[in-house]
Amino acid sequence: MFSWLELKVPPPFVALIAAGLMWFLSSKIGVASVDVPYKTVLCSLLVGLGLVVDFSALWQFRQAKTTVNPVRPKNASALVTTGIYQYTRNPMYVGNFIFLTAYLIWLGSPYNVFCLALYVLYMNKFQIKPEERVLLGMFDGEYADFCANVRRWV
Repeated sequence: MFSWLELKVPPPFVALIAAGLMWFLSSKIGVASVDVPYKTVLCSLLVGLGLVVDFSALWQFRQAKTTVNPVRPKNASALVTTGIYQYTRNPMYVGNFIFLTAYLIWLGSPYNVFCLALYVLYMNKFQIKPEERVLLGMFDGEYADFCANVRRWV
């Protein structure tokens, strides 16, 4: 069901949609708000961490001279398993999750945890699992070993 969504929406847009839903829940529905002490510092640290995670992943892809286009995994020319990819198979998606977590804290709405869960569910079903099928077909045993040794998220 909804398989037509597989590999169709670029992950940064999925994160932006989740952020828009978070904003809507926080500002238009009028749900309760939680004030987090040192919110600016905490959010800044999370955004910084998200940038480090995302840019280190992009750098690894550029070093391997492979595609960074997540909607075209068939264009991959190399399997990247070093650097940050030793800790997560999907660091760019983890980076987006970190940004969304910072935004959740900034907005202060506990109901936005629902949006984070939707982001993860959508990414697993329509982006990550289809990518994994393609990469398994392309890199066979090497990718299977990678999956066995490195977690999908963290």
